[in-house]
Order: sequence, then structure tokens, then C-alpha cells
Amino acid sequence: MKNITLLGSTGSIGTQALQVIGAYPERFRVRSLAANTSVEQLAHQARRFMPDMVAISDVSCYNELKSALADVDIQVLAGADEVSRLAADADTDMVLNSLVGFAGLGPTLAALSAGNTLALANKESLVAGGHLAMELAAAGGVDILPVDSEHSAIFQCLQGQKINAVERIVLTASGGPFFGKTQDELAHITAAHALKHPNWDMGAKITIDSATLMNKGLEVMEARWLFDTAYEQIHVVVHRESIIHSLVEFCDGAVLAQLGAPDMRVPIQYALTWPERLPGDAPRISWEQLGTMHFAPPDREVFPCLDLAYAAGREGGSMPCVLNAANEEAVALFLKGEIGFLTIPRIIETVMNKHKVITTPDFDTLAETDREARRLARESAGMKG
Repeated sequence: MKNITLLGSTGSIGTQALQVIGAYPERFRVRSLAANTSVEQLAHQARRFMPDMVAISDVSCYNELKSALADVDIQVLAGADEVSRLAADADTDMVLNSLVGFAGLGPTLAALSAGNTLALANKESLVAGGHLAMELAAAGGVDILPVDSEHSAIFQCLQGQKINAVERIVLTASGGPFFGKTQDELAHITAAHALKHPNWDMGAKITIDSATLMNKGLEVMEARWLFDTAYEQIHVVVHRESIIHSLVEFCDGAVLAQLGAPDMRVPIQYALTWPERLPGDAPRISWEQLGTMHFAPPDREVFPCLDLAYAAGREGGSMPCVLNAANEEAVALFLKGEIGFLTIPRIIETVMNKHKVITTPDFDTLAETDREARRLARESAGMKG
């Protein structure tokens, strides 16, 4: 029986993780749940899985959540610090961090500091603080198990392999809803258009990142830390069908790929059960009907976010944190209809150009860098304050 702490339980990854956990009640027990503001959904999940503790990040939601769970024996907590406390809980066997954005870094570091196995769906933890996370993981001998479909694919391909035999990692990208579009065609894109992903059902922020190709850029940085690989060894290719989830090319010319239907329950379950594989009900592929698969290079001129991510990653230090914060803020403004789609990369580049890199930032420095980059992003969009 494995005790699971699930952070971000009401989001896309969190709800699918609970489906996996619910299918194996003899294997998994929910120790604690955490969400940002979704009180009603979190309360429903708590009644279904009866964890020992629940936490809501937004302290203004505490009284509502406390009232909703007043008749059950579940401890109710509130605030970002309490979410990190759940991640460091000594009675937890695994923390699945599916929080969105920089907010996931604190709990990631808390889990690793406590020696808790980390199933990571919060890529921003490694984007902004990869050096901190990997140092803690190495020092404590703690496993970080990737949940993103691409990184899970690479992880699966590397089972039984030596990392020094890897010549190149190939991350596949769906291309998002605007593959093949020109900048002129994207000039009047709305959030409603951008939220229509062709293959995956994801949260709003990740879906917009997919549309700009920033999501793939963040995944490049995540792969660099997870697999201790140089940026020159990480390649991105557009694969529209999302059947091949990523590939690993080895020094002898062999290529291993992980394939499957686009269903996040597969990588979630693999992270929860590794090194075992258990039966799952994800859709199976009919190879006879699949026909052909297509590949293309990403359009770096129309979607400059990918190259901005590579540039931030190569710069290192505090620059990836700046890129991530500026992107989070720009995406939020776009979702509110306050800026255009093409303004997102312009804001990010502007903020990056204003930043003086700090070589080895600690967590407090990254938190301050995050706040300042967000302020500059709002200022660049004409939203001072």
C-alpha cells in the first residue's frame, strides 16, 4: 500500500491521477490532497477518497472548505506553506506534484528535502529551479519520476540503458491548434481558438503554452535536468498524431520510441507503479487503421517561444525563472483578452532582455526574480502595478 500526496488534485492531471488511484484501492491510499481555489471539487474528492488532510492554497477559501468538510474527520489546511508541508509529510510515500507554474517549486523542494519520492507533472519546478531540485534529489537519493507524457516516454526508453550511450533525445510536439499558420493568420486569434487542442485535454495554461510552443520549450529545459543532457542533444520535432510520445537515439544508431494513444493516464500510472506495469484501460491503437504518421520541423519564426526557451536554458542561472514568470503572466493576460496571441513572445523577450542573470540563485532569490519578472511583464503589456 502506497500513501500518495496529490498536489493539484482538481486539475487535469490530478483528476486523472485519482482515476488511476481509484482503480487500484489495494495499491494506493490518498494521504492528502491539495488544490488552489476549487473548493467544491476538492471537497467532493475528499469525501470520495477520505484523505487525512486537505489543503487549499488560497487562504480566502479556507472557511468555505472547512464548512464543506465539517462532518468528516479530515484536517483542513490553507496557504502555500501548508501545501509544502503536505509535500514534506513523513507519512507520505510519494508526492505527485501536478500544480501549475512556479507555485510548484516550493512543494517540489519540500518533498525532495524530506526524502519523499516525487512524481513530477509540474515542469516549472525544473525550469525555474532545476539546479536546486536535482541537488536535493542527488543528496538524498530521491527518485524523480516524470509524469509529462514526453518525459515519461524518454524515461521508459532509458530503462536498462546507460545515459552516456544517448546521442540525442527527440521530443515530439503536436504542433498545437495553429500548426501551419502564418503570423498574419495568428494576429486575431482569441483564447477560445487557442484552447481547442487537437489531441490532448489539458488545463488552460498548458493548452495556451502548447499553442505558442512554449510548452515544448519548457519541456526541453525539463529534459535537460531530468536526463542530465546538453541542450545540443535535445531536438524537437512536430508529430501531429501524438502517437509517438518521444524518442531516444543512441550512439550505435538505434532509436527507441514509446508509442500509445494520447491518454495521460498511461504516464501517470507508470510513475505511480514504477518499476512495475499494471493493467490499464487507456485506448489501444488499431495499427491497421492508423496508416501513416507525419513529422515536420517546428516553425521557429511563427512560434518564437521555442527558441526563447532554448536561449534561457543555455543562459542558465535565473534566466529560465524569468522566462517562465513572464510567460505565466503573458498567458494570463491573453486568457483575459487583454493582449493578443502574438504579444506573448514579445513580452517574454522584453522581460528577458531587461534581466541581469544571477548565476546560482537560491529559492528566495528565485521567488524575488519571479515577482519582478511578472511585474515587468505586466508593465510591458501596459498593465503597470
